[in-house]
Amino acid sequence: MQQQTQTIQNPKTEVPNTPGLNERDYVDMMLNTCKKMVHAYAIALCECSNDQYYNFLFKIFKETSEAQRRLYNLMFRKGWYTICAEPSQKISQTVQKEMPKKQQLQ
Repeated sequence: MQQQTQTIQNPKTEVPNTPGLNERDYVDMMLNTCKKMVHAYAIALCECSNDQYYNFLFKIFKETSEAQRRLYNLMFRKGWYTICAEPSQKISQTVQKEMPKKQQLQ
């Protein structure tokens, strides 16, 4: 039996459909920029050899990650970002598939 994927979304906040950028466009660009910055800081943290510099970068990484989360929450609240709930059976299958990889790392 095939289970339906449930979409989770808030009511969409309408924005003007004009040639120029609107509020949703700006927030989307900020969210994507934060995602790229978090990724770049994560790489820098992995390669950092100086503890003082690591702590400095980690603080910026944490602040940027929190800003990214706030932007995501804003977009979700305004209905501009949707998520799909996966059936528990599919989650269990994915966990079982990935478990051998975890055991290899231990």
